[in-house]
Amino acid sequence: MQDTLSPQAAQDTFGDAPDTIAPVAAAARIDTLDFIRGIAVMGILAANIVAFGQPMMAYLVPSEFLVPDGDPGGWMWIAQFVLVDGKMRGLFTLLFGAGMYLFLEKAWARGATRWLQAWRLVILLGFGLVHFYFIWFGDILSPYAMIGLVALLCMKWRAKTQLWVGLAGYMLGVVFYAFTIFPWLVTGTEFGNSSPEFAEMRTGMIAEMQAEIDAEEPVNQAIASGDYAALVAHRIGEQAFDPLNNALLFCLETLPLMLIGMALYRLGFFSGGFERAKLLRWGWIGMIAGGLGHLLIGLVMRADGFSAFGTQAAFFGMSPLPRLWMVVGLAALLVAYSPSATGWLGERVRAAGRAAFTNYLGTSIVMLFVFHGWALGLFGELNRPQLYVVVVLAWALMLAWSKPWLDRYRYGPLEWLWRCLTYRTLFPLKK
Repeated sequence: MQDTLSPQAAQDTFGDAPDTIAPVAAAARIDTLDFIRGIAVMGILAANIVAFGQPMMAYLVPSEFLVPDGDPGGWMWIAQFVLVDGKMRGLFTLLFGAGMYLFLEKAWARGATRWLQAWRLVILLGFGLVHFYFIWFGDILSPYAMIGLVALLCMKWRAKTQLWVGLAGYMLGVVFYAFTIFPWLVTGTEFGNSSPEFAEMRTGMIAEMQAEIDAEEPVNQAIASGDYAALVAHRIGEQAFDPLNNALLFCLETLPLMLIGMALYRLGFFSGGFERAKLLRWGWIGMIAGGLGHLLIGLVMRADGFSAFGTQAAFFGMSPLPRLWMVVGLAALLVAYSPSATGWLGERVRAAGRAAFTNYLGTSIVMLFVFHGWALGLFGELNRPQLYVVVVLAWALMLAWSKPWLDRYRYGPLEWLWRCLTYRTLFPLKK
């Protein structure tokens, strides 16, 4: 363990927590984590933008856009699949695991126990449920909080145990999620179409997929018309257990990555404990190998016509293994290159990372005003290139406000609120 890191050790995925009642000094922060967090919070919007501006199924299937998708040949779909989808969530999850250990490392030094972290996760669950039911259904905070409570049981394991259990758990998930390829094999390949014994199964699968698409229609209509009350009622009524279901669905990805993140932090991965040359070498190997794997999957989907079953198999069944290579590779490259990112842009990315909790939830709120019918009403109106323009404008907003705010205030607004609720103390906000 890197004992020299202890002045910092209160930072978590979305912000930091105090070592004592006094706030963490800016010089005591691990800039690398702020930088990676800033990249992740910006990148996750690029991953989610289609689900913000079009029906959720359009995230998987280009034909489900309510307007022509503006992506001839599906090359932008492939580019996003290769470079963005799942990678930003993976980075967030690694950082979340590292942050949990950072927080507890200092809590233990003060004589506190894991109950403090458990309480903090319960508060995060509250934020996540508000986010899900009242702002956006794509919330990741509530699953993180629920799975984080399980990860708490593993905190006192040796770092190498956390690493190997995390890797083994992730590989178990690779096998488990691979079963989602089967519906595509039955419905969209020669293997299934040439087998008469699959005919009834194929009919049932297609009917079930259509039912899932039809079930989205009330949500789409409520967003487009601006009927916010109907939207919230639908989420509370029809989607009440989705946060729990999402936690269960992704637990074999999320929990292992949290454990890997804890182990990497303790082994010095984020703080100079690894040689830069090795970080660059293995980082590029992971990115290139994982990227080629994703590209091959994307080309298969293009040949398949981006069918609903095919793209679902690509996202959930085919990509987890190359995704791990890219997530860890990308993290290694960001650790290696972060010290040289010292210009105005690098500083603003770090500031966005220091206020990542506020930026994550704040982005969802901004998207309400961009897409919902009671505001600008652009839901279903923008094609893929136009949605990417919205992403760039939102990035500019993140970079524009975060640094000036943190020049005057100690924390981002939601980071400050989370801190106050965690310690049941009203901390000073203004410097």
